[in-house]
Amino acid sequence: MDREPHDLLDALQRDPYPHYDRARRAKGLMYVPELDAWLVARDTDVREVLRRPGDFSSANSLRPDVLPSPGALAVLGGGFGGRPVVVTTDGTRHQQLRAPLVRGLSPARVAAVLPYAAERAAALVDSFADDGGVELMSAYAQRLPGDVIGRIVGLDPVDVPAVVHGGHRAEELLFRPLEESEQIAAAEDVVAMQHILDRYIRVRHAQPRQDLATDLVASVTQGELTLEQRHEAVAHLQNLLIAGHLTTTALIGTTVLHLLRHRAQWELLCAEPDRIPAAVEEAARYDSALQGFYRVTTGPVTLAGTELPAGVTVFVAFAGANRDPARHPRPDEFDITRAPERHLAFGLGVHGCPGAQLAREQLRLTLEELIRRLPGLGLAVDQPVTMRPTMIHRSPYRLHLTW
Repeated sequence: MDREPHDLLDALQRDPYPHYDRARRAKGLMYVPELDAWLVARDTDVREVLRRPGDFSSANSLRPDVLPSPGALAVLGGGFGGRPVVVTTDGTRHQQLRAPLVRGLSPARVAAVLPYAAERAAALVDSFADDGGVELMSAYAQRLPGDVIGRIVGLDPVDVPAVVHGGHRAEELLFRPLEESEQIAAAEDVVAMQHILDRYIRVRHAQPRQDLATDLVASVTQGELTLEQRHEAVAHLQNLLIAGHLTTTALIGTTVLHLLRHRAQWELLCAEPDRIPAAVEEAARYDSALQGFYRVTTGPVTLAGTELPAGVTVFVAFAGANRDPARHPRPDEFDITRAPERHLAFGLGVHGCPGAQLAREQLRLTLEELIRRLPGLGLAVDQPVTMRPTMIHRSPYRLHLTW
């Protein structure tokens, strides 16, 4: 019996690396029906696409894998957002939207939030350190990044759980096949998050503060706050928050998973904590939290010898480039002792992730806490790990640990 299209996509998303390998070995580019896109997986080709934003537009970078049902779309119609954001724009508009993010996530801003991040990391580990076991994703990895980006944005801690939950539900709604009733429930959670963000937009417009929410409001408003500007600001803020916590959640989960699967690497890290920065980079390279983005050609182009007409979709696989043997020797080995080589886990060029340093620092703090306090950490043998099936954020669904 033929497999359903969503089953084929699900299998690809749960383990995309064999597809990347075939794409790198192919002559020219390889078309992948499950993605309805040409797959770009060589390091040199990925870098070329990212350096040519005029030829490869980001307009479809968040193209959904699933179109929400009419009922879910009706619910979403009662929310805010739905406007272009920094990852889906090009040229001048992209620069305008990106500027407040670069300022808000500057090295100085990141340094200023690190004491709070360290405090939250320690408190979260405190909450389960004496239990002998934990499901790390729900108890820690899905909580620390939301708390930290919420702090930078200026959210009241009481609102952070609903905003984080709304972000996860937005990803599910657009990238996972759900039953009609579940789609509607997910849409309701997304709209609830959007109304929270709209409240912040209106309050910060009336009473500015020294936070990123205020900066984002200022970047889209001039004088009176219109309804259209509220939609723009909510879309921008929602995108920032989702990127700020989902990517880091995934990075924490996959890093701990692979360190514990490669026991010698974990024990080396416990014995030599100075290797943590190298472990952060190797984990980001080996199983990139952000697998890649879609791009669309703006005119006829040739890439890797393949001629593409205008309007063609390519999937630019950062994770595929990060396993390219032409750039990374022994690419399929997880090795925190390898000599550093620039990877593409956080993108490159004008669309490079402005929050990369913040993500790295949270992972660093996490590893420092875990190796110091729980060196006997291990994977629960009776709880197999299943990866979340999306091409946007690669992460364990759940990560059961024992000590």
